[in-house]
Amino acid sequence: MSTAKIAVMGFGVVGSGTVELFYRNKDIIEKRSGTSIDIKYILDLRDFPDSPYRDKFTKSFDDILNDPEVTVAAELMGGKTFAYDYTKRLLSRGKSVVTSNKELVATHGAELLRIAKENGCNYLFEASVGGGIPIIRPLHKCLAANRFEKISGILNGTTNYILTKMIYEQMSFDEALAQAQALGYAEKDPTADVDGHDATRKLCILGSLAFGRHIYPEYVHCSGIRKITLDDVEYAENAGYAIKLIGLIENTESGLVATVCPRLVSVNNPLSGVNDVFNAIAVTGDAVGDVLFYGRGAGKFPTASAVVGDIIDAVKHAGRDIISLNWSDSENSDFIRPYKSAEVRMYVRVHAPEADSLKPLITSLFGYVDFIPRKRRSEDELAFITPSLVESEIDEKLAQLSKSAELKKKIRLL
Repeated sequence: MSTAKIAVMGFGVVGSGTVELFYRNKDIIEKRSGTSIDIKYILDLRDFPDSPYRDKFTKSFDDILNDPEVTVAAELMGGKTFAYDYTKRLLSRGKSVVTSNKELVATHGAELLRIAKENGCNYLFEASVGGGIPIIRPLHKCLAANRFEKISGILNGTTNYILTKMIYEQMSFDEALAQAQALGYAEKDPTADVDGHDATRKLCILGSLAFGRHIYPEYVHCSGIRKITLDDVEYAENAGYAIKLIGLIENTESGLVATVCPRLVSVNNPLSGVNDVFNAIAVTGDAVGDVLFYGRGAGKFPTASAVVGDIIDAVKHAGRDIISLNWSDSENSDFIRPYKSAEVRMYVRVHAPEADSLKPLITSLFGYVDFIPRKRRSEDELAFITPSLVESEIDEKLAQLSKSAELKKKIRLL
């Protein structure tokens, strides 16, 4: 039996985890792939003289590109520059590529899938969304008979950890972020996580696969959790909600609505109970109804689990592409509906002297609203939840209200 040779590009957290997991479970992996497999190269510019795999290291990408024995490469470097160039060149040579690189897939996924198809190989990225949570494969295989109606989820473990600490331990955003950084859940520069960019990339991948056209990150309305305060957390809890950063893409008659933003999630919704660094993705199909995928959204071995699963799939499909994993490119965003044209309920917090005196005005603007009680609520503050209205109409009404009160916060409901 011939041995399939693979390469691992990048020996950071996920790369080292992938190599370690591969050799730890090599017997199971080979049995499930139906052939003998071995790692021939590990690409990294650093030296690892004490590594048990030191004889496999190379600093030259050309070693991998030009070796006819290598049929599958795991791109675990991250970023778009070298990863994009290397991936294109490998696919053009008919070598399959698996990746955890959400930024690359969200930006260039349609192009890379096309190149793979043209060259009889595969571009696989189960690990790019949800770490070890199986979601890409179920979307294009197990649930392929469905017309998807909605995908929503907690797609970023860092922000979920921060919000969990704010909800259950009354930490401020800054305190919770500092703890997340100390534990290694958040980077020194947490922008991609707390401002919603990481979740946006993941939502783009899910939406592109589910709805068949490439959804670029700039097509998605994105806002993060920096401005969430303990006041908002307490009001939400009193109203029966938890605040979560939610990625949501919904299929409507007039187009897709795609957003990543904080939302109030009812305690009756399973997503409200997803805490710490865990992720959860809810998929609604016309045949299957609601399906929930839950697990650790990041980490060395959960992500490596998804990478190695893709390696097995790529080896099993050597010389032929997985036709169902595909979507077309999009030249514009005409299939994306403006998010403010969708109906939504909104949590609103306002500040004004003798705020209770605003209740008649608020009722006249919105009709029936839910005013939210709060212990020791100051007389100059008021919070309420609007009825379901088109978001642009809510903004118009809030503009009128702002003549009499300072708008402190508005958060959409899920």
